[in-house]
Amino acid sequence: MPKTYYNPEDLKKFGNITELQEEMGTKFFDWYGSVFKPGALTAREKALIALAVSHAVQCPYCIDAYTDSCMKKGADEEQMMEAVHVAAAIKGGAVLVHGVQMMNEMENKLM
Repeated sequence: MPKTYYNPEDLKKFGNITELQEEMGTKFFDWYGSVFKPGALTAREKALIALAVSHAVQCPYCIDAYTDSCMKKGADEEQMMEAVHVAAAIKGGAVLVHGVQMMNEMENKLM
């Protein structure tokens, strides 16, 4: 396995963050667990959303975790890659829409 800044083994230690701030860590994990319970969205839909967001925020731990979660919840390769493309489109669109701000600023400076 190539050496990276992120150690995949650290994902297993995620729950340990409560050691330094138990109250907030516990509240986070309680809320996190509630968020991923089936509701208006299925557990698989939520996993696909989480996979897309994981890519948008570029969290390697989240990508590993939600790739696994999506597969275990029955998402197929096409659905997972489509979710990643949705994230890429939103992130790319967010970059491009700021081009309007640049254009406005250019217009202000040229007036």
